[in-house]
Amino acid sequence: MKYAGTAPRPERASRFTNPYWTADGDPRAHVDLRSLSTLWFNTGTLCNLACANCYIESTPRNDRLSYLKRADVGSYLREAKELDLPVTQIGITGGEPFMNPEILEILEDCLSTGVRVLVLTNAMRPMTRSADRLVELRERYEDALSLRVSLDHYDPKLHESERGERTWKPALQGLRWLSENGFKVEVAARKRWGDTEEALRQGFGVLFNEMNLRIDASSDTDLILFPEMDETHEVPEITAACWGALGVDPDEMMCATARMVVRRRDAPTAEVIACTLIPYDPAFSFGPTLAESLASTQLNHPHCARFCVLGGGHCAG
Repeated sequence: MKYAGTAPRPERASRFTNPYWTADGDPRAHVDLRSLSTLWFNTGTLCNLACANCYIESTPRNDRLSYLKRADVGSYLREAKELDLPVTQIGITGGEPFMNPEILEILEDCLSTGVRVLVLTNAMRPMTRSADRLVELRERYEDALSLRVSLDHYDPKLHESERGERTWKPALQGLRWLSENGFKVEVAARKRWGDTEEALRQGFGVLFNEMNLRIDASSDTDLILFPEMDETHEVPEITAACWGALGVDPDEMMCATARMVVRRRDAPTAEVIACTLIPYDPAFSFGPTLAESLASTQLNHPHCARFCVLGGGHCAG
């Protein structure tokens, strides 16, 4: 991608429309790819749930991102090796990854590369029906495989206000099963209800202790608290000068170290996009190869400001 200095300054336009300039005419911030250490695979947007505020709009009917195929994943794993990319973690996300019919083969192929593999899941029926195969993978690869379970709040009513009725107990059952069977487990929660971080960690700590889970609520890698991505709330555009003014390091942004592979519905091939948060905007697609993705990312989306720069959100531990 070009930097702002190589693109002509436009006439005043709407916010977040020009990749290189803000609506006020300031150079837009960009993030250089420092090192591709985390490679994400989106296995498809279909999910067993239809959450109230899903950033990727996953539902039992949304297949805008089709099931990623085992052959797709294998192609990118080979390319990463050929390019000698310093990938140390592979992330598997969705939708609900365990709805993908090839997920267990995909997991085995990723684990066989020798890097850590993180799976994001709601820990409900799609996951538990693969229990025996999952245990086999854990026994073979031990802590190289970890699972991050979505538990939006320690209060069942608030969790179900996001996930839907009768979602709390199945999620806890799946979480308990993972812990009892020796899996390395993390929990992802939300800050959307206005709790302080201290209060959230205390509340989850009580829950984890009651369930006898091997999860440290005080650890920001065991319990990840995500800022909310409410698109109804305006956020400022991020200019090149914002890094110093905000005291934020661009090297700490997700797109400085990560890329995600997706397959769009009816697309002939999979493609590589800038991050996990903006799967549908074609402006954040680099093309079908990892080699094409080794470039800078213009922060030309409200999520860049809301979640990453101002919210301090990170998807990989």
